Amino acid sequence: MLVRYSALVSVLLASGVSLLHGATIYRESVSGDFSNSGLSPTQVTVGLGSNQIFGTTGNAGSGIDRDYFTITIPANEALTGITVLAGTTSGGATSFIGLQAGPQVTLPTNASTAAGLLGWWHYGPSDVGSDILSKIAIPVNGAIGFTTPLGPGQYSFWVQDFNAGAFNYGFDLAVAAAAATPEPATWGLLVAGLCVAIRRRRTT
Repeated sequence: MLVRYSALVSVLLASGVSLLHGATIYRESVSGDFSNSGLSPTQVTVGLGSNQIFGTTGNAGSGIDRDYFTITIPANEALTGITVLAGTTSGGATSFIGLQAGPQVTLPTNASTAAGLLGWWHYGPSDVGSDILSKIAIPVNGAIGFTTPLGPGQYSFWVQDFNAGAFNYGFDLAVAAAAATPEPATWGLLVAGLCVAIRRRRTT
């Protein structure tokens, strides 16, 4: 009876917990510079859990190093957070991250408004350790805005710092299952089965 009870508990826990991974999915120093064109961003693959991205932006003397990359959130999953990682630096707390729906960032670099973007944020050292997804979601200066979490689809990012120098950044993109818990009826059956197993174990 104890074996059956343990197995039932395992099923109950597995039904409410998604398998997560935590990994560096792109590091410019290893995988190469991100695309400098919003019309052809670097394709980056994300998975459930933690997806860490590391890069460098700024103006080292040859112009602004803009970084563009695209991710795809699969069906039944969602982007639930973007955390600024330790080691992120900024030229005066004006480093920029923008987000647009689709496989490209079409907003010109000299645009006077953010029209066309879902959202954007000026990040800096004070944001390290914080989730900035809800800040990016605010409709400011023409950006459309959005509600969190972000559901399935393609999303393109634009990262830059126009200040002189090289500035490192790191972002952790959190992806979770859109439905992380069983339907109420399923929970009811599992709990009922667990209670039966406990009663049987006590009688034996």
